[in-house]
Amino acid sequence: MPNPRSLLLISNSTCHGQGYLDHCQQEIICALQTRDVLFIPYARPDGTSLRSYTLKAREKFEKMGMKLTGINEYGPSPEDSIKAIQEAKTVFVGGGNTFNLLRTLRIQGLTRVMREKVMAGELTYIGASAGSNVAGLGIHTTNDMPVVDVSSFDGLGLVPFNINPHYIEKAEGSTHQGESRDTRIWEYLALNGKPAKVIALREGAMLRIFGDKMSLHGAEAFIFVPGDEIEKKKTKCTPGQSLDHLLAA
Repeated sequence: MPNPRSLLLISNSTCHGQGYLDHCQQEIICALQTRDVLFIPYARPDGTSLRSYTLKAREKFEKMGMKLTGINEYGPSPEDSIKAIQEAKTVFVGGGNTFNLLRTLRIQGLTRVMREKVMAGELTYIGASAGSNVAGLGIHTTNDMPVVDVSSFDGLGLVPFNINPHYIEKAEGSTHQGESRDTRIWEYLALNGKPAKVIALREGAMLRIFGDKMSLHGAEAFIFVPGDEIEKKKTKCTPGQSLDHLLAA
């Protein structure tokens, strides 16, 4: 049976010179099942409050002609949050700190119900940055510091790979001696034991997934495939390219 999932996984919420979600506005509108959107603000960028983050997202979605409700507005208990997910048709998971996002999803008891609804085609999933990170098999390739502890690095498993958002290569001629993004991704692939493929999304890039079809939009992406020093590969992908093969488990 074909998988009926519907996802839009966005590298970043804001591109240079543009406003919040401006660069991906049309893709969001196309992905929506309804004009009612449930927002998950748990990533709390810069430590902002759930209320402030919800107001920011609401302002943007209202400009797009959508109604947005924060999951925090249903009430503070896990029962309130689960009810919100059960009633939703579309969820937008905002960016920020991936560790706090995943930790709070677990505290609220949402990981299983979200996965089940998305994989059954009953919930469209839109994520940006941290929201895209948690959609993968694990959050090992996030760029964030932990900030908070998580019991496991396992993600929601909506797609069979890991994501690295905000991907940037080391600038030619740079004298910076810290690890590059590529180095950190190769470390994950070499040291994790059972590594997944990694899709590294440049800012502006996004993955549109419908069933067993996946395409790249907006900007370039790079696929990192585990292997020994001879077999490991990094492949560049361009907007419009089909990436269906990466959805195979």
